[in-house]
Amino acid sequence: MSQTVQVHQRKPNPKKAEVIEKVAGLAKEYPVLAVTSLSKVRATQLMAVRKALRGHAEVLVVKNKLAVRGLKKAGIENADQLLAQLVGQNALIFSTYDPFKLFLTLDRNKVYLPARAGDKPTEDIMVPAGNTSLPAGPVLSEFREAGIATKIESGSIWVNKDSVAVKRGAEISPKLASLLSKLNIKPIRAGLTISLAYENGLVYSGDIVAIDLELYRKSLVEAYSSSKGLAISIGYVTKETAPEIIAKAYREAMSLAVEAGFVTKETASMILGRAEAEAAALTARAKEKGFQ
Repeated sequence: MSQTVQVHQRKPNPKKAEVIEKVAGLAKEYPVLAVTSLSKVRATQLMAVRKALRGHAEVLVVKNKLAVRGLKKAGIENADQLLAQLVGQNALIFSTYDPFKLFLTLDRNKVYLPARAGDKPTEDIMVPAGNTSLPAGPVLSEFREAGIATKIESGSIWVNKDSVAVKRGAEISPKLASLLSKLNIKPIRAGLTISLAYENGLVYSGDIVAIDLELYRKSLVEAYSSSKGLAISIGYVTKETAPEIIAKAYREAMSLAVEAGFVTKETASMILGRAEAEAAALTARAKEKGFQ
C-alpha cells in the first residue's frame, strides 16, 4: 500500500523579503557601502550618526543573514569579502561619501563614555593631579589599588601627580570603573567604526580608511618644507622660492666679494673690518715674537 507524503513549503516571510529587497536596492543605489560594528554603540549615538549623514547616506541595522541575502541579490563585486565581515551585530551604511570622508564623519560623531568593567581603552587613562573633591574615606583604597598616590587636604582627597590609572589595551576592573566614574572621567571613545568599506568594486579594510588628519597635515607640511628646501638648493625659481633664492644668491655674492677683496659700497665696511682684524692679529703675533 503506497503512501503519499505531502511536503508543506514554508511561506516566505513578507517582512524578511521586504528587508532583503531594501538591502539590495540600497546597494544598487549608492556607490559606497560600509560595514560597521554596533558593539557598545548606543541608540542615541546611532541617532546622531543618522542626523549627521542625512541626505548623504542611509544607515540600516539589519540581521546578518538578511544582509547577506540582500547583498548577494544586488550582485555587487567582491561581495564575499564584505559578507565575511558580517559577524556579531552590524549596521550597514550606504553612502554617496567616499570611504575616507565617511570615516571622518563617523569619527567626528564619536563620544566619550564612562568606563565599564571589562572595557579596554584605546589610550592610556590619565588621572590628573589636583583636588578630586572626594571626601576622605573608603574610596582611598580604590586609589591605592589603582596605584595612584594621594594626600588629604582640608578633608578632600588630592592626587599628588598626573597618574596613569590603566594602560592602553588593558582591561578595566570593576573597582577602577567605579573610581573613574566618581572622578567623572569618561575615557571610552565610542561610536560607529568602519570595519570594511566597498566602492566601485574595491574593498577597503578599516585601517586603510582611518585617516589621522593631524598626522596627514604634519606630513604635508613636512613634504612642502622638504620640497621647498630642495628647490631653493638647486635654484628652481617659483613664486614661493624666488625671494629666498635671491636672498641666498645675494649672501653668497657678498661672501665671495669680501673673500676676494672686491670693494663696493656694500662690501667696503666688511672688507676693511676684516683687514683691521687681521692686522690686529698680526701685530699681536709679532709682539709675542719680540718685534716692536
